[in-house]
Amino acid sequence: MQMFPMLSLSSRAQRTLAAAGAALVLAGCASTPPSASAPTGAALQTAATHAYHGRFAVQYDDRLGKQQNVYGNFDWQEHGDDVSLELRSPLGQTLAVVKSTPSAASLELPNRPTQYATDVGDLMQKTLGFDLPLAGLRYWLLPTPAPVTPAETVRDPADGTRVKQIRQDGWTIDYLAYADAPATGVKRVNLVRATPPLDIKLVLDQ
Repeated sequence: MQMFPMLSLSSRAQRTLAAAGAALVLAGCASTPPSASAPTGAALQTAATHAYHGRFAVQYDDRLGKQQNVYGNFDWQEHGDDVSLELRSPLGQTLAVVKSTPSAASLELPNRPTQYATDVGDLMQKTLGFDLPLAGLRYWLLPTPAPVTPAETVRDPADGTRVKQIRQDGWTIDYLAYADAPATGVKRVNLVRATPPLDIKLVLDQ
């Protein structure tokens, strides 16, 4: 599904992904500071094993301030604090694999040496031209605010058990749809950051 009209990538992103042979294709407001009601990092570290599959669209400004749109498919594998994110073209070609642990990050591109860094956001920004908020997404996809930093949560007035919006760490996360029973979880979510501008749309298939 094309959620943004496809435009050409920045020259940097084109060079980076040329080996892949395609454009990169990802009831009230309550303040929620860290509290007993929010899962702690330690608790989620021992219990969190999640897998998400779906489609993404990203809209961002390149280094020259020109708006760029990219889209594709993704596979997310999470075990404790370790995250592996595979980005694929609409035709299923693996274009990038991002791996993040608490102490290191790596980014793999087809037919190119694996790149390493201590910060996954910096690594993605330098290599792809945009950075996906992996640390926050680990919690926002549940959906719940991430621990440690303050957040504002808005519940769905039609269903108080569901989160409608989270605002945290400069991001606004809007939950547009949840899976139909008997399935559970988030179906569609939009994430927007004002500075620097970044707009992410996700559709989760499972």
